[in-house]
Amino acid sequence: MELIACVEAGHQIAMAPRSASLAMTEAALPQPRLTEERLPFSVRIVRNDEDLEKAVSIRHSAYGRHVPEVAALLEKAEASDSEPGCVVLLAESKLDGLPLGTMRIQTNRYRKLTLEQSIELPSWLQGKSQAEATRLGVIGNRMGRLVKTALFKAYFQYCVQEEIEWMVIAARSPLDRQYEALLFQDVLPGGDFFPMRHAGNIPHRVLAFNVELAERNWSQARHPLYDFVFSTTHADIDVGASPSLTFPGLHYRPEAAARKN
Repeated sequence: MELIACVEAGHQIAMAPRSASLAMTEAALPQPRLTEERLPFSVRIVRNDEDLEKAVSIRHSAYGRHVPEVAALLEKAEASDSEPGCVVLLAESKLDGLPLGTMRIQTNRYRKLTLEQSIELPSWLQGKSQAEATRLGVIGNRMGRLVKTALFKAYFQYCVQEEIEWMVIAARSPLDRQYEALLFQDVLPGGDFFPMRHAGNIPHRVLAFNVELAERNWSQARHPLYDFVFSTTHADIDVGASPSLTFPGLHYRPEAAARKN
């Protein structure tokens, strides 16, 4: 299954890093020969108001095609776009500078994940660094398929860079099945769907993915994403401009949130 089949506007992804144990795992695996590939667009972190306007425009357009009831709420930038612990990715055409895709990544460095407005995460995720990807949208043409794949890689690279442990996603049906194919696991038993407040109360299934194990698991499964993510260098995908995060102790501290509110 290709990434392009499992990433659609109108559902949320939320991802997680590498540690010393992963380095030992990598040493035991055959090391891939990296190839270099150029893309007709760039993927980077939004740095200014102009970038954010482009991201908001493609976000609104994409949601309008897939989830119009949510799109009505997305005509302007959201507060979460500029909150600490959040970054917005922008895919931009090299030819004319037009926006081709966007995704927002929110970590639990400063507050709980947005999906936690709707469900309580289990104990095995408590105290772990997490990242949720929301507001994903791409241009509605053939180029959009590649853009979605590149945004996913940028999201994965961001999580590795920031040493985030878990990717947590909320996906509406039937897209949840795509994440099963990506080796995500149900956060709660039974694979139930829960209305998501930040997604127009549309029922979503919540799944999690351990990024530390991604390379090993994808290699063993011969997953079609493996070569694109691990064996190919894309200079056009750059998440290096993000503010560095530090996760001391418990990653979400209720007392800090209370002071902020």
